[in-house]
Amino acid sequence: MTKSEGKINLLFICSRNQWRSPTAEQLWRKHPNINARSAGTSPNARHKVSIEDIRWASIIFAMEEKHKSRLVAEFNRLLENKPIHVLDIPDEYKYMDPELIDMLEQSVNGILGAE
Repeated sequence: MTKSEGKINLLFICSRNQWRSPTAEQLWRKHPNINARSAGTSPNARHKVSIEDIRWASIIFAMEEKHKSRLVAEFNRLLENKPIHVLDIPDEYKYMDPELIDMLEQSVNGILGAE
């Protein structure tokens, strides 16, 4: 697994990198054992997911199945041996929405505990 400074690298993916993935990045940014980044799959994303992002990530969290499909279509070979978890969080939340935060904490913490 790719780690920098002994930390795990989490990459959060949504469409436009506007609300869901930046919220997730913010939640884990200050965690002592985690590096967090966010990106989007859309050409209009605030930060479009790059080869560097994929290489950097230890674990990738996609908000919806369509995001995972887009990653696989674009970065197929780079994704071999990289866990991609689909969180099933629909695009109906604003940045730092309390309900979104609860959903992210529950799903991501559950997955990280099982890794």
